[in-house]
Amino acid sequence: MIYDPARANPLFGNPLRTRDDLAKAVNDLFAPLLPYFSEGGARVRLGAAGAIFDRAAADLEGFARPLWGIVPLAAGGGDFPHWDLYRRGLANGTNPAHPEYWGDLADRNQRLVELAAVGFALALVPEHIWEPLDDSQKKTVAAYLLAARELEFIDNNWKFFRVLIDLGLERVGVAFDHGKTVAYLDELEAFDLSDGWYRDGPVRRVDHYIPFAMHFYGLIYTVLARGDEARKERFRNRARTFAGDIRHWFGPDGAALAFGRSQAYRFAAGGFWGSLALAGVEALPWAEIKGYYMRHIRWWSAMPIADRDGVLSVGYGYPNLLMSESYNSPGSPYWALKFFLPLALAANHPFWTAAEAPQPVFPEPVALKQAGMVAMHTPGNVVVLSSGQQHDKMRGANEKYSKFVYSTRYAFNIEADDRNFAAASFDGMLGLSDDGVHFRMREIMEEALIAGDRLYSRWRPWSDVAIETWLLPANPWHIRIHRIATSRALSSIEGGFAIERADFNADRSEQAEGRAVWYGQTDISAIMDLSLRPRAGHTISPIPNTNLIHAKTLLPQLRGEIAPGTTVLVTAAMALPSREDWAKALNSPPACPRLDELERLFSEKGMRVPAFALQS
Repeated sequence: MIYDPARANPLFGNPLRTRDDLAKAVNDLFAPLLPYFSEGGARVRLGAAGAIFDRAAADLEGFARPLWGIVPLAAGGGDFPHWDLYRRGLANGTNPAHPEYWGDLADRNQRLVELAAVGFALALVPEHIWEPLDDSQKKTVAAYLLAARELEFIDNNWKFFRVLIDLGLERVGVAFDHGKTVAYLDELEAFDLSDGWYRDGPVRRVDHYIPFAMHFYGLIYTVLARGDEARKERFRNRARTFAGDIRHWFGPDGAALAFGRSQAYRFAAGGFWGSLALAGVEALPWAEIKGYYMRHIRWWSAMPIADRDGVLSVGYGYPNLLMSESYNSPGSPYWALKFFLPLALAANHPFWTAAEAPQPVFPEPVALKQAGMVAMHTPGNVVVLSSGQQHDKMRGANEKYSKFVYSTRYAFNIEADDRNFAAASFDGMLGLSDDGVHFRMREIMEEALIAGDRLYSRWRPWSDVAIETWLLPANPWHIRIHRIATSRALSSIEGGFAIERADFNADRSEQAEGRAVWYGQTDISAIMDLSLRPRAGHTISPIPNTNLIHAKTLLPQLRGEIAPGTTVLVTAAMALPSREDWAKALNSPPACPRLDELERLFSEKGMRVPAFALQS
């Protein structure tokens, strides 16, 4: 029998249909960590790869992050047999005289992130992690947490970490300055973009940190905080509104939209649905909420996301350091356990008693105005057009934020070689080169507008090259129009969707003037040129391990030369599962839109994308 890497996934084979199934999943996910706990219980070292913070902080990460699943399991009456290990580790890790001390605290330090899980545990299950400690141990733990909450936290979702530490201190009777808690809560609320959306700090980003951090922690606050009823109601109301939008980041099979940073946290993306349940916020019918929630974890259960010993890997659909961030240590993926909040609820809670409902049908494109996105539900997939988000200080940031289109089924590729223009993917993106070796793509935008279900952006790959891009849904296709003004000749490559590649060259390709198609074993992917002067169709197999979901992919492209002056490129792209009626779609590409009509639309109705409209 050939080894199946998915079988190492601790979720593999679990039906994940019931509350008991999820309780088992928490213990199954935790069990592979036991051999890696230090003798004193404070350090969990899962690998040799490094992160920007020191080893001690990474070891704390390995210790603390599983608590996000263990704590609700215990709060709901579930069995977790290793509380003695956690109590010993907590006492030793906070003790400066112990060899396993986690290290001194500092402003904007990773330890502040991980101590939020400790605060959460103290607030929800003090009988397991606090009350059995002796007075000396309690004093040591309290001193460490008090020192942490006095420090400066990064000006984004991190500010909730002080709040969570404070919730824990309050629950166990340790006095502290509540004024600092309120100050951070006020600053967090200032990130409100309206319509249920936040930005993650003073940045042009509204990624998965909005559901699995900003809303997630805010809803925990509504359950655990004393008083502050007006703020709690604001948190709940924003979550109610947000749910109607964020459901368009989930495909009918449960897959979440691969977009933005921290994709290595995997099923943390479903944590928002669980936080609604914990807070008793029926933002959508419980059956619909439960459907999004349970389908999501089942999607992950079939993926090869763990190493052979069952420890979750850094990566997304498979182990992959190429897509990781500099702050990902081997313990980072265990933030995925934020998924399990509803285990704190009783079995008779309406969330648990509801029958899962399928995703509703959305025949028309849905504008997600605050995020600068337009969602389009296609068979087996949600396609999301995007303009207005960006990040310029992270490896792979252009691919994670600035592509024209993202997808729940096909994810996106990370470029692996910035000196090999001919081998680059440019899936969902236009790539340009002035020397045939190096390349540029959309990174930082000068403007980003939305008008109904259409998007516009203006960007400069070089200071002397100006590009305007319009994005339009045309289900199952989408259309991209680029008006390029350049004083020098450029080469261009534009890609469609990357689909899974089969072994033995079992896939078939077609390339011609203005057209490229891959006929894969599971999906077909097509790109067409609607321009007056069509580019050449080209089919490639991108560099392995560049796509987030599939290690080997196929990608159709259009390639051409751009002369000095003004050039207009018009592109249509789509991908569909092979089981669908792709032939009909392939033979019925959309017509080329009139650019003058688009310009008139944006002149009359265009508004700046709120996520992009950052006040300096």
